[in-house]
Amino acid sequence: TLWLRRALFQIHLWAGLAFGLYVFVISVTGSAIVFRNAIYQHFGAKPLIVAATGPRLTRDQLKADIQKAYPAYRVSYIWPNRNPHQAVEVWVERKGKYKQRLFDPFTGVDLGASVPLVLRVTAWVGDLHFNLLGGEKGRAVNGYGAVVFTLMCLTGAIVWWPGIENWRRSLVIHRQNGWKRFNWDLHSAFGFWTLAFSIMWGITGIYVVFPWPFQRLVGLFIVPDLFNPRRSLDGRILLWLTKLHFGNFGRGDWPLKIIWVIIGLAPALLFVTGVIMWWNRVLVPAVKHSRRKAEAASA
Repeated sequence: TLWLRRALFQIHLWAGLAFGLYVFVISVTGSAIVFRNAIYQHFGAKPLIVAATGPRLTRDQLKADIQKAYPAYRVSYIWPNRNPHQAVEVWVERKGKYKQRLFDPFTGVDLGASVPLVLRVTAWVGDLHFNLLGGEKGRAVNGYGAVVFTLMCLTGAIVWWPGIENWRRSLVIHRQNGWKRFNWDLHSAFGFWTLAFSIMWGITGIYVVFPWPFQRLVGLFIVPDLFNPRRSLDGRILLWLTKLHFGNFGRGDWPLKIIWVIIGLAPALLFVTGVIMWWNRVLVPAVKHSRRKAEAASA
């Protein structure tokens, strides 16, 4: 009944609806790229060696074959190789979009993409997560989105509080009370148990985009070691903010990465369950009310 709690509930509700799809995308893509370093290492570009079938083509001959294969593109760059038997990487450009291909230096045959599909998909998902596919402007928007997400977590924690007598009931999921109650319990319990992680991701997400306020704050309490900057405590604290956000803790950290992947999907689940609650509690009654008014007016 507290007016402030009701106001925070409305803020949490409408912020969740307005930014929910953004949170969903960031949640899913964040979990998808937790193992990106391992993917890059495993599927990283390895030199493709081809058999010599005659004299090696000159640069102009190879460029002519590339132009025949991609007549609508402009040959942007041909990367030289020290090994004469290694396939040549070529970039062709059209209207600001590039293709990265491998060509046989002896026959001029297109051998396929120089970057494996899994790496291109991983890079695209990473760009979506970091920059919203919008470069520096997208990253700035992402930073403000992290601020909104952190506020949603804080307001959600206040809205979650059911009172001294009932708070334990909000920590578990009850299956015997119907699917609507199950959805409510899922949202409530999952939100509580993952709250610390969600706030952590929100704060560290702000740091990734806007590091200077954190640098100044840490600098107020810790004097940097100018002679050993890598070992300086302030640098290690800030580095841990990045490690916590991306789940990179060093060798043998795959169990923690799995935890980061699973719990990283929590905001997406909270968005889905929140939309279902809004649908049941707000939209459906509003539609029924409007129908009753229309029927009464027609009668």
